[in-house]
Amino acid sequence: MKGSKWPVVAGAALGIIAPLLTYSGNPSNMGFCAACFLRDTAGSIGLHQAAPLQYIRPELIGLIFGALVSALFAKEFRARGGSSPFIRLILGAFAMIGALTFLGCPWRAYLRLGGGDLSAIAGIVGLFVGVLGEIFFSNRGFSLGKAKEQAPVTGWISVIIAGLLLIGVITQFSFGEGLPLYFSQKGPGTQHAFWALSLAGGLIIGVLMQKSRFCSIGAFRNFILFRDSSLLNGIIALVVFAAITNALLGQFHLGFEQQPGAHNQYLWNFLGMALCGLCFALGGGCPGKHLVHLGEGDNDSAIFVLGMLLGAAAAHRLSLAASGSGIGEFTPYALVLGFIFCAYIGFTKKSA
Repeated sequence: MKGSKWPVVAGAALGIIAPLLTYSGNPSNMGFCAACFLRDTAGSIGLHQAAPLQYIRPELIGLIFGALVSALFAKEFRARGGSSPFIRLILGAFAMIGALTFLGCPWRAYLRLGGGDLSAIAGIVGLFVGVLGEIFFSNRGFSLGKAKEQAPVTGWISVIIAGLLLIGVITQFSFGEGLPLYFSQKGPGTQHAFWALSLAGGLIIGVLMQKSRFCSIGAFRNFILFRDSSLLNGIIALVVFAAITNALLGQFHLGFEQQPGAHNQYLWNFLGMALCGLCFALGGGCPGKHLVHLGEGDNDSAIFVLGMLLGAAAAHRLSLAASGSGIGEFTPYALVLGFIFCAYIGFTKKSA
């Protein structure tokens, strides 16, 4: 199979597996969302206290492990990092705030569309505008620098942490009073497929994403800059197969109104995903790609994902995250700060 076919396979797999996970218990309209699942995981390890949003999502662990298996098989596991770590941390935090304004990561935007949720269109347009912003800055010399080779042992740290989290979700183990893992007793955190099924879905997607270099940010970027449509074809496959699978499962609901896990404040959907897309593009890829990179030993991506976890904590501790009724009172201020930060580093962070 030619390399250009793999993104289509990966996109189709995500489009099939995510609705199946929803059918098996995951929240409606949220079969596989890197941002929402990182938010839930952040709550489970105590970074925020939003009780309905606390569950270690095995899909993310499977994604990392699947990428690890694929990378080891292809001899592509390589410990690396050290390029602008603090900037990547902040980009990850603002990316998460943007995603929780829209209520979903780029993957979920397309999965929502594949479920008939037309309110996702404003977010997808915002995502595209965010990528255009990164291209604007890159054409003027923006760069976070190149990662450097690191000691091999450092590349395994994220994998080991993922393994410990898997033990935590299987056993729902508490470390004792004052330092427990938290698991929701009501709300979206209680809505999940059986952990083994979630893990298996993540493993399959992780292998295919690593093999295909799938990236929902790179899809726009590659097409605009190089007229390379291979990743974009993967996005199209994702939407098409999600729509077909949802229709077969009775989960396809076409329209703008009363979509689960979504709101109809279209301006903020657009602006949230514009910030999200800009941060992900400046940081080197979508959240799924960063999680895949954890399985390849990339510590720059580990810093970005850590930033996303901290962003989720900030979003819920400071009431910045949106809900089905719309955005929070202080969300606009957070988005403005995010755009200011991105503009600052976009104009000032140049390659050496």
